[in-house]
Amino acid sequence: MEPFIFIVIIVLLAWIYDFWNGANDCANSIATVVSTRAMSFRKAILMTGFFNFFGAFVSTEVAKTIGKGIVDPAAITTGIIISGLLGAIIWTVASTQFGLPISVTHALIGGLIGAGVASGGFGVLEIHGLIKIVQGIFGSPLISFFAAGLFFVFLVWVLKLFFYKVPAFKLNNFFRRGQILTSLAVSFTHGMNDTQNAMGIITIALVSGGYLADFNVPLWVIAGSGTFMALGTVWGGHRVIKTVGQKIYDLKPIHGFATEFSSAVLIYFQSLGGIPLSTTQVVTAGVMGVGSTERKAQVQWKKVNEIFLTWVLTIPGSAAIGAILFLVLRNFIN
Repeated sequence: MEPFIFIVIIVLLAWIYDFWNGANDCANSIATVVSTRAMSFRKAILMTGFFNFFGAFVSTEVAKTIGKGIVDPAAITTGIIISGLLGAIIWTVASTQFGLPISVTHALIGGLIGAGVASGGFGVLEIHGLIKIVQGIFGSPLISFFAAGLFFVFLVWVLKLFFYKVPAFKLNNFFRRGQILTSLAVSFTHGMNDTQNAMGIITIALVSGGYLADFNVPLWVIAGSGTFMALGTVWGGHRVIKTVGQKIYDLKPIHGFATEFSSAVLIYFQSLGGIPLSTTQVVTAGVMGVGSTERKAQVQWKKVNEIFLTWVLTIPGSAAIGAILFLVLRNFIN
């Protein structure tokens, strides 16, 4: 049985990770709704935190993938978990301070891969689980890009066919109000998916440490993870919000509505399937899809390229940090 102090350290680090996850990813839920002025910043932050918390209680399928699908549970150690968490936290904090909307989920995956390989080589990696993760990494942004664009085209078609006599300001007000619901849906599904990262890490630590007989996420782990995600969301990554909401495309209420609706549906079903995806990538790709469908030339492709580069570098960057930290800490932690 692992010393209890190591379990306490893992729980604290997992919830610190969750806090910064919420701080970076709060842009997913509220960037569009704040940028189109459908909600005030303060109200959007508070409501997003609230729905993030309750989304954590819906499913634990993603937690199983994170906890058992990256590093072989038989090979995972306290040192791997702590180093992986620290790698993810360092990468996420730095990215948030620079205003870069990264995948915090992928930062954790990278941290665990790096620490795991440093510990036991590539043989400790769970290939089946990593295949599922790769599906989310590459598939979700592409699906979101096309789904948001197609849904936007559908909305425009419906408006031209049935509501062509309605004044533009009334349509704007309708979609602005609708954005309140769609942004809360994104917040809820974000809690369903991203909160489970910390849940999976804490639970596998409890199992490998001998404090749980099998992989069943305790209620206190769900509640704590949801709370810290919500607190991070309320604290907010202001620079990330500005990047997603203003520096990719000049969003109007209909754009925000289309992006949020399609993103929430995608995240919901992927979460039920246990696929840990990047809500940052899903929402950002949705904004790109809507912008490209309407006025491709107006999309700020230079900023898109910067964001894409951070996506590419997140897993190897956090993996390198996780591996280095494991090598430094292995003489102090098993």
